[in-house]
Amino acid sequence: MESETLRVDPSNADQAESWDGDQGAYWAEHAADFDRAVHAYQEPFLNAAHLQRGERVLDVGCGAGLTSRAAARLTVGGPVLGVDLSGPLLAVARREAEREGLDSIRHEHVDAQTHPFDEASFDVAISRLGSMFFADPVAAFRNVARALRPGGRLVLLVWQDVSRNEWFRSFVADLADGRDVGPPPADAPGPFFMSDPDTVRERLLAAGFRTPHLDDHRLSMRFGRTVDEAYSFVSGMLGWMLEDLDEAGRTRALATLRADLEAHATPDGVRYGSAAWVVTATRP
Repeated sequence: MESETLRVDPSNADQAESWDGDQGAYWAEHAADFDRAVHAYQEPFLNAAHLQRGERVLDVGCGAGLTSRAAARLTVGGPVLGVDLSGPLLAVARREAEREGLDSIRHEHVDAQTHPFDEASFDVAISRLGSMFFADPVAAFRNVARALRPGGRLVLLVWQDVSRNEWFRSFVADLADGRDVGPPPADAPGPFFMSDPDTVRERLLAAGFRTPHLDDHRLSMRFGRTVDEAYSFVSGMLGWMLEDLDEAGRTRALATLRADLEAHATPDGVRYGSAAWVVTATRP
């Protein structure tokens, strides 16, 4: 059941405002585009989870619910709880689960960093590109560990360093229009907050997990089947970069983006290089 009022840790207030507001609404509208973009990572991520029939799964930062639905199918109806800060994304997740007849899934609009999950109530916790947004990752992972049974498994998909992610470097450079726009800080919530392997291990060990392991995956992302489709998706995703430009600057930036997308067009869509870690750990 969805919470009537989303209660978050004060440190997560900005993330909640964004994901439960305009940013969440954008990603809800483009959920299928995002799922297609990161599709290549779905198989290695789920393989690492080794989900078995009847296992209880917690999907942290479930977004529009693709991973929750995959977990429900792999566990053959085992109970799945998907949680997220974004009401708009959860609305998509609920609709799609109902459309597919997956009644073993529940979705809750909560902050996984502080939500009082029942202790030892899950066998596996998964998070596909959601764990990078916790303001206090140690506290969040400690709360998730508490929700897992002894021996329970944690599986995360997180981006590697920005230097290994061509897609992000390219798009930011395209839309900068000559401005000095650096990557998001790696020491604050954002896409590269879990990119450093040593930091990931330290956080998981501090939260009480054991045997953290990172597997290196470098795969191609498809941002659209056509240049027009990719242009619509990417220009919306990074539209905030255009806000400080005048009309001439916006026109130049968008023209640069389109030319870049055209240069990356293949018979199988518009593709860019990327790199992510699949992280696994266990609760003692």
